[in-house]
Amino acid sequence: MPRVVQSPEQFTIVGENIHATRVLLRKGRRVKTLDDGSEAVPFRGDGGQPRLLAVPDWFKATQPYEQGQVKHFMIAVMNGCDGSGDERERGAEYIRAEVRKQVKAGAKYLDVNVDEVHYDLDTQKRAMRWAVGAIQEASPVPLSIDSSNSEIIAEGLAEYDGRAGRPLVNSLSLERPETLDMVKDHDARVIALATGDAGMPEDEDQRVENARAVIDLALSGGVAIEDIFCDLVVFPISVDPQYGNHYFNAVSRVRQEFPGLHIGMGLSNVSFGMPNRKLINQAFIHLAIEAGIDAGLIDPIQTKLSDVLSLDTESERVRLAVDMLEGRDDFCMSYIQAFRDGRLG
Repeated sequence: MPRVVQSPEQFTIVGENIHATRVLLRKGRRVKTLDDGSEAVPFRGDGGQPRLLAVPDWFKATQPYEQGQVKHFMIAVMNGCDGSGDERERGAEYIRAEVRKQVKAGAKYLDVNVDEVHYDLDTQKRAMRWAVGAIQEASPVPLSIDSSNSEIIAEGLAEYDGRAGRPLVNSLSLERPETLDMVKDHDARVIALATGDAGMPEDEDQRVENARAVIDLALSGGVAIEDIFCDLVVFPISVDPQYGNHYFNAVSRVRQEFPGLHIGMGLSNVSFGMPNRKLINQAFIHLAIEAGIDAGLIDPIQTKLSDVLSLDTESERVRLAVDMLEGRDDFCMSYIQAFRDGRLG
């Protein structure tokens, strides 16, 4: 079957960055230590002027900070919810800066997830409402309301005003069918997750079986096939050399069975724990497009679709990544050795 995507415009990018789990390294280039010893993340404000998102004292008491990490979107969202007047505005301005970057890079939806801002459900709900309100003030593209808790999704959908278009719900699964009612009530599109009642799929066949079941659930609830984005579940290639093939084969089979369906979603999981993740992600998306995906939850700034589609598959670095992703490099040893030798660029 020929691939569905021939150009970047045919691929639906759901920008993944506005997410409370996102991390910057304290010793990295984006976190600056100021003259007074405080730390901050520089960014450009609404008019292009230099701004600083300060690392607050409350965050310095967290484990991620002690481990050398700054969860910048967590800080921005909590500033927006609980900060002083200036802190609230700085948090919103930081979010708006990311909206501009993601949209400029080609995002057609913006995914928003606040699950990790706090352990308290009421705080998470309040954070979701604030984040949706802040993002939709600046975004010309619709939002993807994302949470592991359907109550938090409900809060985001209630806050979303639809000015930029129909929302996307992330996600519907066999384990939480209640989100289907939210999809219908808010005239949303939906990510259908190919997990089963017992958890994650183990192989290609389970992915296809779960996909059929969750797609049928959405269709039976009145969702049109073109409004469904199927997530066939990507696992890290470092764990099992056949994980890539499980995914590619499942994509091909589901694409043939449901030609009007969108397929793709969380694609960067494949490179977790590996060096030169950008190369792995590019090669994986290239292969997945060949198999039939036409959508993905990605960072369009780091992963440009034009680069993916024009990838030089004859170059050594790409061949090494492809061999690994297609199960021809046990334990990823050839790829890792090439990285150590400086052959991956």
